[in-house]
This record gives sequence, C-alpha cells and structure tokens, in this order.
Amino acid sequence: MERIIIIAEEACPRLDVFLTENLSNHTRSAVKKLIDNGAVTVNGKRAKSSQDIKALDEVIAQIPDPVTYEVKPENIPLDIVYEDDDIAVINKAQGMTVHMGNGNFEGTLVNALLYHLKSLSGINGVIRPGIVHRIDKDTSGLLVVAKNDTAHLSLSRQIAEKSCKRQYIALLEGVLKEDSGNITTYIGRNPNDRIKMSVVPPEKGKIAITDFSVIKRFERFTLCQFNLHTGRTHQIRVHAQHLKHPIVGDTVYGVKKQAFKLNGQLLHAEKLVLTHPKTGERMEFFAEMPCYFKEVLNKLK
Repeated sequence: MERIIIIAEEACPRLDVFLTENLSNHTRSAVKKLIDNGAVTVNGKRAKSSQDIKALDEVIAQIPDPVTYEVKPENIPLDIVYEDDDIAVINKAQGMTVHMGNGNFEGTLVNALLYHLKSLSGINGVIRPGIVHRIDKDTSGLLVVAKNDTAHLSLSRQIAEKSCKRQYIALLEGVLKEDSGNITTYIGRNPNDRIKMSVVPPEKGKIAITDFSVIKRFERFTLCQFNLHTGRTHQIRVHAQHLKHPIVGDTVYGVKKQAFKLNGQLLHAEKLVLTHPKTGERMEFFAEMPCYFKEVLNKLK
C-alpha cells in the first residue's frame, strides 16, 4: 500500500480533478474508484469526488500497489550540499532522473539516496522515498529531501504556502527586450502531445507564476534568472517558450537545431531558501552552475 499526502497549493472545484492532476499514471476513472472505495481523505475525513478542495487542504490517498517494486540502493556519486537528521539538500546533476517511472528503474536519484542516506521519509511510498519536489532529468541544481515524515509535511506546506523559494538561471535563445517581468498563465497537458505541457485556457490547466530578470545579454542569447511562485511540471521551460525565447538546449520546447553540443537544457536550480522543519531556522543554499554551462558562457564572451 502506497500512502501519498498532498498539500493543496490552491483551490480546485473537484477532488477527482485535483487528484488526477497530482497522481501520475492514474486516470480520472481510477482516481474516482479510489475515492469511492474510501481510500482518499481530505483533512482526515472521507471525501467524495465532487468535493471542492481549498488551498492548504491535506489530501491523503491510500493506493494499492499493483506491482511490487524493489528500488535498490546504488553507489552513484551525489553532491550533498547539506545534511542533518531531518533534511538533505542535493545538487542534482543533469541527466539524472529523480525517481523511477516510465521505464527508469535504475540510476535515479532515489537509488542514490537509498545508498548514501540512512533514512528517508515514507510519505510518498516506496517509489519516491524522501522526494518532496522534483526537477527535470535534464535540469541541474538544488532540491531538498526529507529524511522523516515530519520534515516532509513541513517542507510540503512551505512549498504550498510559497515560503520555500526556488531560484533558477537559464540561457535563452534570442535577445530578451524586457529587463524583468512576471509571467502568469495556466499550464496543462498539451492537447496534441500528452508528454508535453503547454499554456492552456484556465479551465484546462493550473495557474503558473514565474518572475524573470535579465542578467546579461549576448549577441544572440540572454542569460536570465527565474523565480518560481508555483511549481508546475516544466514550468520555466514552458514559460520561456511562451516568451518566444526558449531555453538553449531544450529540444522539446525549443529549437531542434542547437548552436552548442549539449545533453539537455541550460537550466540550473541555483538557489533554495527554506525554513528548517525542526529548528525553524531560515536556511539558504546556493549551487554554482555546472562546467558545461560555464563553457557555453565563456564561448559567448
């Protein structure tokens, strides 16, 4: 049995819609079955599919495991920026998937965490132990891992309340005219390609808010900083595409013909600010951009 706890970031008119958006590999009919069977509670009470969800509601889903998965510890090098009894902050390398799924059963961050850390929270089940939030496989940078359930719930609430700050740096195609700005759209599944996300009408997606500011302009590129107010799948990549300045190296949302030989997008989660779940201390972490990112910037200079 997999027990998943989700802290709602904003209101949603229906529980079944909310869970379908937040549970990977679950159709709306499968979610409805879970709710009808009493496997879902909202704030500790059994709920109905039509129930509305308010911001910061605690939704718990008990999901039977159709297959018994064994996630094995693997001795994969990890850049552990910080660690104590409650949390660990990891500087994830480009190319590493955060957890198993879609055919990725080995070589994930979870495999590495199971080897290097003595304990991980169990809230997200055996497939995603310790994982509070994710960054894309081909994005590098910081993410926080929970080592126990109390820490996990605290960090989840911080993300939902937007008190956990996440700052990224990216190199964009073309020269961005504005020095800074805010992008507010709705993001949902691309109707023509379900693997991709896209900007969609409000009724078909979830609100996505990103602030951006230009760091440096080059002849044909722009180095830009992004600050997330929400954490939608592929949010910065979709918003960069929406600006008509996709991220360099992003062949999914950007140009197919790339100017540099890269293994993914030049997007790096450089800064993470959070409140420690136990001590209440406000903590700030920073990770320098990887060497391949610096090499591209040096070529542009």
